[in-house]
Amino acid sequence: MALEWVVLGYAAAAEAVMIILLTLPGLSSLRKGLIAVTTSLLKPFLSIVPFCLFLLMDIYWKYETRPSCESVNCSPSEHLRHQKSIMKSQRNALLIAAALVFYWILYSVTKLVVRVDQLNQRIEKLKNKE
Repeated sequence: MALEWVVLGYAAAAEAVMIILLTLPGLSSLRKGLIAVTTSLLKPFLSIVPFCLFLLMDIYWKYETRPSCESVNCSPSEHLRHQKSIMKSQRNALLIAAALVFYWILYSVTKLVVRVDQLNQRIEKLKNKE
C-alpha cells in the first residue's frame, strides 16, 4: 500500500511546483509554456480526486477494523504499534488534504492566469486600434 502514498506525494509535489512557477513574478517569457503545460495536465491530475477518496476510504476502513489497545492487558510494543498506526493514518489524511487543496489552487491559479493573459491581449488590441 505504500506505492499509492508515494504516487500521491509526487503528484502533490508536482502540483505545488507548478503553482510556484505560475505565481513567480518575472517569468513572463516562460509563462506561455507553463500555462500550456499546466492546462494540459489539469485533466490527468483530476484523477487525483477519486484516488484521494479511495485512499480516504482505506484510512477509514483501517480505522474501523483496527484492534483497540485501550485496555490494561496491552503490552508496550502493542501500544507503540497502535500509536504508530494512528500517526500514519493522520499523516496520510494530511497528504490527501494537501493533494486536494493543491489541485484546487492549481486549477484556480491557472484559470486566473489564463484570464489575465486574455485581458492583456485584449488591452494590446485596443491600444493598437487607437
